[in-house]
Amino acid sequence: MDNSSGVGVIDKAAMVLDALEAGPTTLAQLVAATGLARPTVHRLALALVHHRLVGRDIQGRFVLGSRLVELASAAGEDRLIASAGPVLLALRDATGESSQVFRRQGEWRVCVASAERPIGLRDTIPVGTQLSMKAGSAAQVLLAWEDHDRLLEGLQNARFTPTVLAGVRRRGWAQSLGEREPGVASVSAPVRGPSGRVIAAVSISGPIERLTRQPGRIHAEVVTRAAQQLTETLRQAAD
Repeated sequence: MDNSSGVGVIDKAAMVLDALEAGPTTLAQLVAATGLARPTVHRLALALVHHRLVGRDIQGRFVLGSRLVELASAAGEDRLIASAGPVLLALRDATGESSQVFRRQGEWRVCVASAERPIGLRDTIPVGTQLSMKAGSAAQVLLAWEDHDRLLEGLQNARFTPTVLAGVRRRGWAQSLGEREPGVASVSAPVRGPSGRVIAAVSISGPIERLTRQPGRIHAEVVTRAAQQLTETLRQAAD
């Protein structure tokens, strides 16, 4: 089958990316897999590295780059938002607290879906709200499974510690007490994309007086179950 688009440089770049799907690949292996001239492959690979579509491993071999993971996560965002509404409503009703889904966007976490507690004292976070990645249980979840360098960078000036994030990874959920705002508690759990990477956090938030000083003990199970439901929905959509 002819996979040519008629745009030569795009077709050649696609051949390089296709070859890397099998795993870490040397330049010589890329040349053999693509059938392109060595200088052409080298030039294309370095250009793709520049744009983070291709990376290098510790041995200098070419690998698929981190930008592809980010783009794949963005492509799944519409499915995430479409699926989040019923899950957040059920979570709000089960806990009696406002519920949200957060995604990381650069140095911020952004609320992409929410279900507010209808009456009484509540923590209101409208869709589109940008909050810090340095405080709060959702920030902990979105940072806890990052690679080592991004983890260290994210911990600079954060209200939480490496020990806290280690606990998040061990338990599979996070809690916070007054980290983002005095008097507010929250519980969050990770939503994973089809690749297994954490792409979002499901949260509930409200006054400490209601959630208590150990909100995870009361609500972690139901929050984690909601996050797992969204994870499964995204996995099925990708099949």
